[in-house]
Amino acid sequence: MNCDIADKNLAPQGKLRIEWAERQMPTLRLVRERFAQEKPLDGLTVACCLHVTTETANLARALAAGGAEVHLCASNPLSTQDDTAASLVEDYGINVYAIHGEDNETYYAHVRACLDAAPDVTMDDGADLVSTLHKEYQCLLDKLHGSTEETTTGVIRLKAMAADGALGLPVIAVNDAMTKHFFDNRYGTGQSTIDGILRATNTLIAGSTFVVAGYGWCGHGVAARAAGQGANVIVTEVDPVRGLEAAMDGFRVMPMAEAAPLGDIFVTVTGNRDVITLEHFKAMKDGAVVANAGHFDVELQIDALRDYAAERREMRPSLVEYRLPEGRSVFVLGEGRLVNLAAAEGHPAKVMDLSFCGQALSAEYLVQHGAELENQVYTLPEELDRGIAALKLESMGLTVDVLTEAQRRYLASWEEGTR
Repeated sequence: MNCDIADKNLAPQGKLRIEWAERQMPTLRLVRERFAQEKPLDGLTVACCLHVTTETANLARALAAGGAEVHLCASNPLSTQDDTAASLVEDYGINVYAIHGEDNETYYAHVRACLDAAPDVTMDDGADLVSTLHKEYQCLLDKLHGSTEETTTGVIRLKAMAADGALGLPVIAVNDAMTKHFFDNRYGTGQSTIDGILRATNTLIAGSTFVVAGYGWCGHGVAARAAGQGANVIVTEVDPVRGLEAAMDGFRVMPMAEAAPLGDIFVTVTGNRDVITLEHFKAMKDGAVVANAGHFDVELQIDALRDYAAERREMRPSLVEYRLPEGRSVFVLGEGRLVNLAAAEGHPAKVMDLSFCGQALSAEYLVQHGAELENQVYTLPEELDRGIAALKLESMGLTVDVLTEAQRRYLASWEEGTR
């Protein structure tokens, strides 16, 4: 077994936390139990570039139960839980290459370590693994059944590759599954982003002006939770339909240039770059707090802010003050990286239960059907998506109605209408 982790002695603490997360992931446990019996991944190697958290640990356990040799690296240098990484190595036999706070060189060395294992299936969160695969490990493409992608940012990159004819394997966009973006992006990102802001700042959200950049499913969740805490929410958008939706949901809508002088707290959730620029930072009021929950730190022009600032001080863990030459200060959380993972623990296990079922079942699907797929980005098949939802309802002790035969015929017919 191969690994590069911070401290193996942290394993006992990590194991307890993994077990706690498992209690809140009953749907994934059902998948793991079936995998243990059927071994759909037997003899295969799965390389995963995901956030190394307790929830991901339970996904890795499910893949291993299915017969896979699992290699895991971090998809964000600040999201790794070192005790979780230690337990995965010591207690569950997973090959882990991840250290909290690792530098950029180490980060990519860990990505390459996963690819050095010559995987049959890859899993990604942000497409760094697939990007490196195409740049440096093209010899592996013919061996791979395919890949999966967890997040909006990664799907954007992969669709761009497919449009350019550069994508060399089929990819299932787990992020686009109904059981992922309806729930993980909205409820998970909404709660965990607020959690990260509160842990880093201990500020009062009620009565503040809270600016949300981007009104996709993640933006929906952040805006709703901020409003629920009593904030006055402003939404900035580039899509007029989403801007209209935000207005209909009761939020003020305006460009970032207009919002910058008004906001007390800013959160970017766009998956794009330069959402908050140096000019926006310059326009902010003294004491403004800025965070990113979109994925990569490029959403904020941190380098430009660092160069412009007269002084930089770490006030609290994950909270850095940038004092501007004008005398005002802005505060950036988690170095501009994912605030819910840099300053907190990421999404609650109950919502990751759905997302990681999608990942596990997508890996199984690629092994069974990858040879039939073109080198394009696919959505998780609807029957699998609805099956995950049914399993989740079952784990919650809930059921839904079943269509009668007459109802099925009516929905399938064009002949029946108004009587």
